[in-house]
Amino acid sequence: MIDLLSRNPGLTPDELTAGLAPSARFQHVRFENYRPNPQFPSQEAARASLQAFLKGAQVRPGGFRLFRRRLFSSERTEGRGLYLDGGFGVGKTHLLASAYHAAEGKRALMSFQELMYIIGALGMARAVDAFRDHDLLLIDEFELDDPGNTHMANTFLGQLMPAGTSVVATSNTEPGALGQGRFNAADFQRQIQGIARRFETHRVDGPDYRQRGTTPAQPLTPEEFQAWLARQPEATLAVVRHRDLNRHLLEVHPSRFTKLLAGVEALAVTDLSPMPDQNVALRFVHFVDKLYDLGLRAAFTGAPLGSLFCETYRHGAYAKKYSRCLSRLSELLHEARAEL
Repeated sequence: MIDLLSRNPGLTPDELTAGLAPSARFQHVRFENYRPNPQFPSQEAARASLQAFLKGAQVRPGGFRLFRRRLFSSERTEGRGLYLDGGFGVGKTHLLASAYHAAEGKRALMSFQELMYIIGALGMARAVDAFRDHDLLLIDEFELDDPGNTHMANTFLGQLMPAGTSVVATSNTEPGALGQGRFNAADFQRQIQGIARRFETHRVDGPDYRQRGTTPAQPLTPEEFQAWLARQPEATLAVVRHRDLNRHLLEVHPSRFTKLLAGVEALAVTDLSPMPDQNVALRFVHFVDKLYDLGLRAAFTGAPLGSLFCETYRHGAYAKKYSRCLSRLSELLHEARAEL
């Protein structure tokens, strides 16, 4: 059995930017196997818009391809931007990963939070240099939570896109409304609008597919948990109490969560309990994002999902992060029960 609490992995600067590609859950997604909800035509329109964006951007005058690395920087013209704005579970990450698989040249896929961690760890100049030769950046869950990441995002895009890197972003907030309800966004409208002007925006409507036709899941009962546990190979299984996990996550930089889970194929988090400390709660949210993206089997016991995050947090600046986390926890629990 794997002991997560004994792990505190480190990362070199090169490792921070290596392997920025679709995670295991999205390795096999393609435009062809995206299943848009027929009741919401904007989902099919989003797929068509993204395919057209890639196709239209590929060939340049003189026969150069945008998503193929160029030999001379003078061949590069300003990068283009496409922004998919929509709620949880409408397939935005599926489309983003599909774009990664369909595009040519040097590209990277990461969450917005991962990008902020990279910039914070490397510094702005080194982060820009790390991505300067990329043809395409795919940024999932783009959101401005505070003045710091607003400034970093505006500076990063402002240095990278004019030099020729194109960007596709997904978000739960239209670009002109980024930051609203999180901080005094009115004081940063110039930077927010500067970010927004770099993108063509497409709205993606629809309900959360993770809850489509199902009721939100709740943690496993003791009997279900024991049955799930018996099905897991012990060599790749990790079991940890929620409280102990939260304490450990405070000691591990979030950029290292993927490495923390290296070699784990199944994770059980027992005794879920409410998290009144927002710093603890946000670390747990990012951990669940990694767990979900990696496609690991997971089981949870303890308190109902609805009690994990305070009401003030679930309606505050980070409300969308918490809602996404609950949606993903519910899907993981449905998958765990499907194993039984």
